[in-house]
This record gives sequence, structure tokens and C-alpha cells, in this order.
Amino acid sequence: MENVQGDIRPSDNYLLTEPVKKLLPKFIIPCVISLIISCLYNIVDQIFIGNSSLGYLGNAATGIIFPITVVGWAASLLFGDGAAAYLSLAQGSVAINGLNTKGLGKTIANSVLFSFLSGVVLIVICYLCGDRILYALGATDMTIELTRDYGQIIFIMLPLALAQNTLAAIIRADGSPRYSMAAMAVGAVLNIIFDPITIFVWGWGIKGAAYATIFGQFVSFVICAAYLAKSKMFRLRAADFLPCLKVVRRVLPLGGSSFLTQISIVIVTIVNNVLLVSYGSLSEYGADIPLAAFVVIMKLFQIVLNIAIGIAAGAQPVIGFNYGAKRYDRVREAFKFVMFWTLLTSAIATVLFEGIPQVFIALFGSDGELYTTFAVRCLRIYLALIICTCLQKACAIFLQSIGKASAAIPLSMIRDVIFLIVFTFVFPVYLGVTGIFWAAPAADILAILVTGVVVAHVWKNLGVSKSAPVETARSAGFNGSASAIAHPLEVPKASHPGVIITISREHGSRGQHIGRLVAGKLGIPFYYKEMTALAGKESGLAAEFISSINSESPAGIRDMYMDTDVVRQAIIAQGKAIRKIADAGSCVIVGRAADYVLHDYANVVRVFIHAPEEYRIKQVVRFYGDTEAEGRKNIAKQDAARAAYYKHVSGNGWGDARQYELCIDSSIGEENTANAICEYVKYKGK
Repeated sequence: MENVQGDIRPSDNYLLTEPVKKLLPKFIIPCVISLIISCLYNIVDQIFIGNSSLGYLGNAATGIIFPITVVGWAASLLFGDGAAAYLSLAQGSVAINGLNTKGLGKTIANSVLFSFLSGVVLIVICYLCGDRILYALGATDMTIELTRDYGQIIFIMLPLALAQNTLAAIIRADGSPRYSMAAMAVGAVLNIIFDPITIFVWGWGIKGAAYATIFGQFVSFVICAAYLAKSKMFRLRAADFLPCLKVVRRVLPLGGSSFLTQISIVIVTIVNNVLLVSYGSLSEYGADIPLAAFVVIMKLFQIVLNIAIGIAAGAQPVIGFNYGAKRYDRVREAFKFVMFWTLLTSAIATVLFEGIPQVFIALFGSDGELYTTFAVRCLRIYLALIICTCLQKACAIFLQSIGKASAAIPLSMIRDVIFLIVFTFVFPVYLGVTGIFWAAPAADILAILVTGVVVAHVWKNLGVSKSAPVETARSAGFNGSASAIAHPLEVPKASHPGVIITISREHGSRGQHIGRLVAGKLGIPFYYKEMTALAGKESGLAAEFISSINSESPAGIRDMYMDTDVVRQAIIAQGKAIRKIADAGSCVIVGRAADYVLHDYANVVRVFIHAPEEYRIKQVVRFYGDTEAEGRKNIAKQDAARAAYYKHVSGNGWGDARQYELCIDSSIGEENTANAICEYVKYKGK
């Protein structure tokens, strides 16, 4: 979930000092408001359409178009959240150095461009497929004309609507969340104003609802586009909008989590639409009543769920930062706050839905006793355990906040993509069309049980060290000595102006030890763990946490892990520490993508140390105490983690010889390798 408040700078230590209960509302309230605004367009359309002469058939038609718009929404978040995360990294001068750089402008422009082009592709597909795609999504002979009328107009604005959503995420990350929220709010308000005018006064029916929607979206787009002229961190040129796949590939992994979340909604909606039409046609309600009722129920569900997600997502920066600072007491307090308000709001919603469901159904129009009876009954069924849904989603976001991506991502999808879909196929076989609605509470029970077990385990171990002696030695270096974290540096070591040597190395190549030898031979400071100590001092995050972000990243979803709020702050803090060290004078810096962080420094010699695998295995066995099999496995694991980290920070390939002044095979011996590096440095300095 994206940070709707904008990025929090590492120096903002009020996140560690201000009372949690006073601090959290400042983040949560804007987040909740933004999410509610984002779902108003379709809901407002359905309220006015349902109360027109179109009735539930009109609502069914908008529900059929909904999956297509969500696919577009997913694409816009893929590029928007990705660009926003990339921009947040730029704020720390880690991925991009300085303000208004050409590279950053091109990244932003291409993200908006490809979001726009995604909308164009969707339009082409929808128009080429025609009614076939609408029937596949659940349209019937009764609703096909209304669906076509609504969809063909909505599709016109799709490219600009997606671009606007991408821009909104970028604007938030640029430090202007209120501007972004205002742009969205203006569009939503215009939609609310013009819906009754176009539907009832001008008599345009469902077409009027579509025109009101795209008018609001267009105005929001214009407001967001106007922001580009006064952005804080970047400026765009016409040339920046030329397509560049290399640039786009930088942002795609960063927006992957948001994309998957939206696609899961599409899958669930399509499955439900098709099954409701299929089983509904075999019942007394027909094909259209179940689909129309489901569309209304999902809108109510969406409002409550967005409030719960807003509470949890709004708390992300606070929870994440305090977790990184090892303030576990504040993490627990913030989590309890989130759980309390999530439970309270969802409990109030449950009481209302179960007590007066007919009021909510009537809000979207009442078109006959048969429809009302079915809709009221199914609303009570489907939303019976919405408390569990909200708590489950909030827990998944909490785990994401503290960097537990390997647990957060499966849990965020387990209810919808696994349990709900399975039950949606199975239950109606025995219970008929209403079985589709019973699938939701059944999925809620299993999802909350699984989530409860995972969260209980994390809660129990929150703040408990899990480092074994061997792992401590591994993280400290081959010799297991000189842990800078135990003796944090107040300032970089004194040095003289001169060359800065950055060393990247394969695991087992003895790169860290060689770097120390080089520093000793040249009489300049050496930095390895010391970087994380300085980063911790400046940011307020714990040095141990900053040091662990590489080794803790789970394979397969490293980019999603790296994009969590707390890890992003750690990367930013580390980048600033590296630059502070470089500004202090000549030195040797090992690891942490220092060669890229200092890409604009003229006096840097970038070294990459490698060695044959068999040589490295022997070193790992000798110094870590691994078996040969363990050594081979750890080499692959460590190198993959370093490559992923480097790719995330720089967008470049780790170990690519073209990025270094010197690549050297350390199997010639540590002393010989250190001497060769020193000779190269002396030669280059002539």
C-alpha cells in the first residue's frame, strides 16, 4: 500500500518521540479520506442509477464494467506506486542525486506515459472484442445494451484517468499529499453534482452517469498535470516522455505489490460475476438480480474495507520507523491502536448491515420485492464477518510495515485469491446461488485463523534477537572482529582529501578483508559496518536493522521487501551516511552500493572483487565453519541478495564490469590483490 502522506525524512525523529496516540491520527485521517474518495466515483454512479428508471439492471451494467476499470487501476498503481517509491529513494539522494535531475524527470515522465498507454491498450482490446468481452464478464441479453452504453463512454477517458492516478501517487511522494487529495476530491464532487443533472434533468440515463464520471476524472487529471510545473523534486522536459524500457523497468518491481492486490480484486469479481449469472439463471431470481445485488453489496464492502485499510496503511510510516529504530514498545502500542479502531469501525458497520440492511439496499434503489428480499438476505450473509476481513487486511499491512514481506504478501491475498475463490466454486454446487455469498464468511474464518497464527508468532518474537554465533560472525565479517555497531561513530574518521575507493565483492572473495588491507597500506580510514552506525545515528534507526536489510530480504520478493516503508528509510539513511563519509576525505568503503551512491563524485575508484567459485567455497568453509554444501548455498544466497539490493538502488546490474574501473580476481592472494589495487590507485592519481 502506498504512503499517502508522502515520504518521511530520516531526520524526522518526532516519529520516535511524539506520543503514539497523538501521532497516528495525523497519518491515518488523510489516508482514510483519500481511499474513500478513490472509490466514490463508481459508488455514486450506482446510487443515482439505481434510483432511476434503470433500477437494478443499471447497477448490474456498471458492475460488469468494474473489472475492466480495475485492471486499468492496477496498471496505474504499478507505474504510479513504483514511481512514487523511486521518487522517495531520490529524496534521500540514494537512487538519484540532487534535485531536478534529468534521470529523475525521465523516470516520472515514462511512468505517466506507460500508464496512459496501458489505458490505450485496454481501449483497443475492449473495442476490438466488443460485446464478447462484456458477455464474458457477466452481461446478459437484459443488460448488454446498458453495459455497452456505460462502458463505451467510460473507456474514452481511461488513458487520462490512469495517468491521473499515477500522477496522484507521484504528487504524494513529492511531498504534496494535500494537493493530490484535493485533486481527487474535486473530481469526485463534480461527479456527485453532475450525476443527478445528467441522469434526471437532462434524461441521459446511464450514459449521463458515465459522462459525469469522465468529466470529474478529466478535471482531476488537469489539476494533477498542472502540478508538474511546480513540483519540488523534478522538472519534466518534452524529451523525457520518449519511451524508454530501461527506465520503466526500474519502477515496475516497486509497484508490484499494489498491482497484485488490484488484480486479485479483478479475479474475484470476474469469477463471482460469471457464477452469479450461471447459478442465478437456474433460480427464481434469474441471472440479473443476483449480479445486481452483488454489485451493491461489494460497494458497501469496499467502503468499510477502505476505512480499515486506510487506518492500517496510514500507520505504516510510524510503525515501520519505530520498528527500524528498535522501539518495539511503540510498535506494539501503534499496532494495538490500529486494531482497536479497525475493530470498532468494522463492528459498527456490522451492526448496521445486520440490523438495517434494507436501508442500505434502498440507498442504491429498490426495484421490486423479489430483488429487495434477495439483496437484503445476501447482504447479511456476505458481510456477516466483515470484522474478520478488516482485521485480517490490517494485520497483513502491519507485517508489511515492519518489512515482513514474505508473510505480508501471501496473507494480503489468501482470503480473496485462495479461500474465497475456492469456496465460491464449491458452495453454490450444494447451496445454489446464495452459496456464492456464503463463501465470504467461510473464507473470512479461515483467513483470520491463519493470519492470527502468523501475527501471534511475530508478536511473540518482536524484538527477540535470532542471531546465532555463526551468523553474528558472518554479519561482522570473515574475522568476526571490529563490530562498529558496538562502538558507534559520532562522525566520520578524520582523513585528507584524495581518492575514495569503493569495493563491491562476491561472497567468499575476501573483499572485506582486502579492503581493510588496502586502507592500511594507503593510510586512510576503512568503512564497512561503520557506515550503518553513522546511518543509524543520523536517522534514528537502529544500526543493526540498517545492517540487516540485505540479509533479511526474502528471495523472490526482494523488491517488494525493499519498498516497504522502513526498509526504504534505511536505504535513504545509509546513502546519506556514505556521502557524508566521502565528504570527509579519502577512504575505503566496502559494499552497500557505495559505487553508485557516489556516482557523481569525480575522485572515486570503483573496484569489483571476484574469484572462482571453488576458491570462494574454500574461504567460506575456512572462515565461517560451513560445510562445502553449506558454503555453496550461502555463496549463491549472499550474491543474489547483493545483486538484488544493487539493482533496487541503482537500476543497474551488480558485477557488470563496465561499471567499475577495476575488476580483479582475488584468488591470486589477498596481499597481492590489495597491492594491485593500491598500484592502480597510485597510477590513476598520476
